[in-house]
Amino acid sequence: MIVTTKKLFEHAYGKYAIGAYNINNLEQIVGLFKGNLDSEAPFIIQISKGARTYTDKAFLEGLIRAADEVYPEAIFAVHLDHGDEATCYDCIDSGFYSSVMIDASGHPFEENIAITKRVVDAAHAKGIVVEAELGMLGGVEEHVSVSESDAKLTDPNQAREFVERTGVDSLAVAIGTSHGAFKFSGTQSLHFDVLAEIQNRLPGFPLVMHGSSSVPQEEVERINAAGGKLAGAKGVDATQFRRAAELGVTKINIDTDGRLVWTRVHREFFRDYPAKFDLRDPGKIFMAEYAKFIEQKNEYLGSAGQLPSVREFLKA
Repeated sequence: MIVTTKKLFEHAYGKYAIGAYNINNLEQIVGLFKGNLDSEAPFIIQISKGARTYTDKAFLEGLIRAADEVYPEAIFAVHLDHGDEATCYDCIDSGFYSSVMIDASGHPFEENIAITKRVVDAAHAKGIVVEAELGMLGGVEEHVSVSESDAKLTDPNQAREFVERTGVDSLAVAIGTSHGAFKFSGTQSLHFDVLAEIQNRLPGFPLVMHGSSSVPQEEVERINAAGGKLAGAKGVDATQFRRAAELGVTKINIDTDGRLVWTRVHREFFRDYPAKFDLRDPGKIFMAEYAKFIEQKNEYLGSAGQLPSVREFLKA
């Protein structure tokens, strides 16, 4: 069942965070649904601008509709990740998305407010909720590319003004995470002091963490052992997710880790079975491994086991 992120956030706030997983193909979708149902977790399907143009958006949307029929007990939102203004309007007009993200964080503060407000007005007119971003995450992921010198943490003093003037439903904040597989070096970590200050200025308001893949070192090592070259990849400590949830983070975005699972499965499969060429063979392994990965993430997020309670909450 497709619901809005707003409903999911109301249930989760202060208790746990909901996994927002980027998907691009059939195998990811099947693994995603199975993993969330096996761990009894609500979830958010994220579709990026790149995923919508990988083939044609109609294919991806059709796969999600089919999964909703095959797994009717699932409760999830369909969310546009890192959309520009034009892509947001396209998703709003489609009638398929329950949530969109407008990312105008690369613009000056006043321009970010103006763009976000336009998208909020258009989305709310159709019952669709909106996420925006304040501050800028570093790193590279699809069309998002921000150098570390240009990255900047969210200013808590601006957060309340931004939310009040735009009417946005949730806010993606920059607290030290970054996009891609190479997030941290040395002893860098999340700025929980900044997150606490933002929550203090916006009590009860849903916050979002982007760039939150953990980049498990076991995955990196296995990929490299099978011919990969991912030296230095490092991500967010998953044990910090619960602390972030206690400080108002209700949605945590995870994309890179799923790509690492895909890469590891396929590199190892074709290394171990060089004579095989049936794409379904590694596909079956990936769906099972991706489902297992989703279950593990949901344990860290605290969303595992929440599905029965969410179902009752939605009935009220």
